[in-house]
Amino acid sequence: QVQLVESGGGLVQPGGSLRLSCAASGSILSINDMGWYRQAPGKERELVATITSGGYTNYADSVKGRFTISRVHAKKSVYLQMNSLKPEDTAVYYCSARIVKRSGLQADYWGQGTQVTVSS
Repeated sequence: QVQLVESGGGLVQPGGSLRLSCAASGSILSINDMGWYRQAPGKERELVATITSGGYTNYADSVKGRFTISRVHAKKSVYLQMNSLKPEDTAVYYCSARIVKRSGLQADYWGQGTQVTVSS
């Protein structure tokens, strides 16, 4: 069984910073793309940032220059450093990963989500 567990959400004032973490565990052979998505109340889930196994990154226009995605292969982890936070960044943030299990099967997995609230 594969699990993704996120941490690091919380309440922060506008202009502040937060760092989200996500660790994968279970019967994992390898991890391909990893990413962060978010869903605000009443809106659809949207891409925030992704990172390939080779370290190539992609960001939503709304977060470019403010957010940084990174990963540590040895820890099976992905991180999202969020700076200059705005109220419109308020959402539940989800970690995702495309994982190849030891059985050889590949599938996309999601974390349970962590709340980020930007408010004064």
